[in-house]
Amino acid sequence: MLPDRKDIKDLFEGLLGREVALTDGTPVDLGIPKPIVASYLDDAHGLRAVAVMSFGLAARSGAAIALIPKGAAEAAEEDRLLPVNLFENAAEICNVLAAPLGEAMDTHLRLAETFAPSDPVPAHLLALAAQAGGREDLELDISGYGTGGLSIAVAV
Repeated sequence: MLPDRKDIKDLFEGLLGREVALTDGTPVDLGIPKPIVASYLDDAHGLRAVAVMSFGLAARSGAAIALIPKGAAEAAEEDRLLPVNLFENAAEICNVLAAPLGEAMDTHLRLAETFAPSDPVPAHLLALAAQAGGREDLELDISGYGTGGLSIAVAV
């Protein structure tokens, strides 16, 4: 029901054009600095999954995909403010993540919405993101940019 780790690694490496090491992680903290939360719906408009990208991963992957120096990601973390361009870039990665999620679930999924760190996230999405089962928690290390967490939770 969850995508293979190799599929996630390949997705990030393909989009970022850099090597990405993927290891076991812990659930992405929903506190401060707030992460990016993406929700995925099936064709019947049912909520099937959420992806939670740590603030650090959002900043680092958002910078890496656009070849922006890693200093921009570091400044965003220091300021706890994710610039619009880095958010939009990270949101595009969340959009592409719908494909391996859907393949793992054997259904078509689409990105419904991506919430920036400054956006209020609906309670039902936070509840799914915090569930104990049906989840994968990963730590991604983007070559030249650093690490960040990614949690994926599927509706069970």
